Amino acid sequence: MRSYSRRLLASAALAALTLPAAACTSDKPVSTASASAAPAGSAAQEDKGTGAQSKFFVQADYDAQMAMRRAQPTGPSDKPWEQSIDPQLVDTAEYKKAGPYHLCFSNAAVNNPWRQVGWKTMQAEVALHKEIAKFTALDAEGKDDKQISDIAELQGKGCDALIVSPNTTATLTPAVAGACPKVPVIVFDRGVQTDCPVTFIKPIGGYAFGAEAAEFLAGKVQAGGKILALRILPGVDVLETRWSAAKVAFDKSDLDVVGVEFTDGDAAKTKSIVSDYIQRYGKIDGVWMDAGATAVAAVEAFEDAGQPVPPINGEDQQDFLRKWSDAKLTAIAPTYPTYQWRTPIIAALKILKGEQVPKVWNLPQPAITQENLATYLKPGLPPLHYALCGCEDMPGYPAKWGGTS
Repeated sequence: MRSYSRRLLASAALAALTLPAAACTSDKPVSTASASAAPAGSAAQEDKGTGAQSKFFVQADYDAQMAMRRAQPTGPSDKPWEQSIDPQLVDTAEYKKAGPYHLCFSNAAVNNPWRQVGWKTMQAEVALHKEIAKFTALDAEGKDDKQISDIAELQGKGCDALIVSPNTTATLTPAVAGACPKVPVIVFDRGVQTDCPVTFIKPIGGYAFGAEAAEFLAGKVQAGGKILALRILPGVDVLETRWSAAKVAFDKSDLDVVGVEFTDGDAAKTKSIVSDYIQRYGKIDGVWMDAGATAVAAVEAFEDAGQPVPPINGEDQQDFLRKWSDAKLTAIAPTYPTYQWRTPIIAALKILKGEQVPKVWNLPQPAITQENLATYLKPGLPPLHYALCGCEDMPGYPAKWGGTS
């Protein structure tokens, strides 16, 4: 991998993506008006009413993710959770041992639908491998201190490999670093500020998500159109990078970002904010969201006002995809695929068998468009089910994911 791989590990670029209102946490909440981390003169420092760039912005990471959006992943074409983009493989011979294996997992939480879908998918992946004799998982319930304790506890349980999805980045770094000398560690979903894990697994990242949605609006909304940006919380790394990339795209466009508002991920608050902006400006021409969990509420605000729904982005939740299809919206759904929950199990087994794995395992991060929308609509699945679970071929689908056949 190029020289940015270490930076991707260390830049705190990841928080749990989808529906992060109550689930996302940050080590140091900051305002998006903080000083920019971008180099002087970079495009990211331009301000056309979108405010100052976030201190989470790192130009090299932004450039890397923009390049990965165009890159062709390697791996099985029908198994994106096994694919990787521009992998730099590392040797794992030192960890090779005979099975059966005891895998352990320290989970940040299962406190939102995205994590719940992912957790079900991970358990289903474990069930596919007979060489896994035992799987021990501890849920930190969104608490840093509990996860630190959980990681310490798991180190005393004879784990052959330890998988960690950190609750927060900086706070969990010492616990992860302390575990690395004792057991091979696999980190996924959210990052830590050490490169001691054998592999770090993630989709392309927040910059790619934010840019995808903003570029879509720039292509669909006429010059001068009024854009409302809806965010969840400040200071959450993946959400900050989503907005950072959107800001870059909007600052390069002829669009007018009339508001950047935090919704706390609350549907009622989202609807109220959108309604207020409709009344204030008479018309809103596009809606950008850093997470799509409340996208349906935003759509309903326009419907209640008797106005056509402007171009908007959501995510791959079934309720938004169904609304998109039924109401014939002009929309896009960038994703943070839940199929990534399969990859740590696969990676752990590769490591324990002495097979090479990517140091930074960048998974593909597809977007749902009008052209492929029908592919991701899943009849019989719950409204908050995420379409990119990668679980359709797994035993027990769809019932284990709350669906009906």
